[in-house]
Amino acid sequence: MKVVRSARIDTLRGMAVFGILLINVWGFTFGSGLSRYGVLGEQAALADKLVVFLIATFAEQKFYPIFAFLFGAGFALQTGGRRALGPQLHKIKTTYLRRMTWLLGCGLLHGTLLWFGDILTVYAVCGFWLVTQAGRRLADIVAALRRVVALNVAVMLFTASYTYELVTMTPDVIAWAMGESARAHAVYSQGTLMAIAQERLVDFWNNLVSSLFFLPKVALLFLMGVVSARLGWLTHPQRHRALWRKVLLAALWVGVPVNLLWGWAALRDAINPMAGAPLAALVSMLVEVAGPLLAAGYVAALMCASGRVAAALAQWFDAVGRMALSNYLVQSLLCDLLLQGAGLGLGATLSHGALIGVCVLIMIVQVLLSRWWMRSHRHGPVEALWRRFTGPSPEHGMAGR
Repeated sequence: MKVVRSARIDTLRGMAVFGILLINVWGFTFGSGLSRYGVLGEQAALADKLVVFLIATFAEQKFYPIFAFLFGAGFALQTGGRRALGPQLHKIKTTYLRRMTWLLGCGLLHGTLLWFGDILTVYAVCGFWLVTQAGRRLADIVAALRRVVALNVAVMLFTASYTYELVTMTPDVIAWAMGESARAHAVYSQGTLMAIAQERLVDFWNNLVSSLFFLPKVALLFLMGVVSARLGWLTHPQRHRALWRKVLLAALWVGVPVNLLWGWAALRDAINPMAGAPLAALVSMLVEVAGPLLAAGYVAALMCASGRVAAALAQWFDAVGRMALSNYLVQSLLCDLLLQGAGLGLGATLSHGALIGVCVLIMIVQVLLSRWWMRSHRHGPVEALWRRFTGPSPEHGMAGR
């Protein structure tokens, strides 16, 4: 089955690749400590404080939902939407399972060798479950969506007790966490290759364990993407402008205020964790919902954009989105080489504002290289390798966090 690519979807995926980089860069520098952005201190430059506030407000928890949503949409497009019969359905499932097995292996290598925050492993695990939805009626998928929503509510209630522990942290616990964050920052930004590898393995294992609570959310986003593609919300956005406007309004009136609160709490935590960590932990629970809501607003804004605006954005981001997996992996490699102690070690000396400058430079290079590559290739290099080992598949790919 041939799937016609959607320029808006590829543009959205390309923009999300860069949003992901704005979030991941802090982990390459500071590790997986209590405060994602390290400790700024009261005397930090205004530019550094502004960077933390803006990234927390408009990027954190905003871009992995877009990728998971597009993953589900891509699955719906790959499987043809309507029920496939007999051998055709079996072939679709077999091919998709091979793709998820390959993705799982890629994610494990990525997590152990480059980036402890890898999301590909989670996508692959959820992908094994998602394949069971191939060929099902839309009504059955919507029923599954309701069940997954209920599961997410249960998980949030269960993890609320953990959040309570964070909110009620004693000064001694916060001081210990600050010490651990400083140690991890020193290892990643100044340590040897072996020391960084050991730290990364520990963080990757902890990331995998915590992903058990993250899987239901990814599954929910997958199914929302499936439903959106099946109903044509993504593939024919001009027919559903009223729906997308409602989503955009919800993001503006609810998502933006809550995320502004989160940006303030995250900045307060980064300036003085002793005073700001409990409040940041409390507000982070709200961002679990408000973050994806604002992400939906980003999707809605692109779906509602005029043809001229969409075309202008596509000139810059379409090629990036078409080889999103390649760009995601290259970002990890570049961050290792530029920021960590086994490379140039810039993470030890660069300010928060300068780290964003590094991200911007990487983005510019990836835009130029992606446009150059896609002029003469149908797929990105990693995407082509994926197809070679898993067999031909429709056009819509995916990328990680």
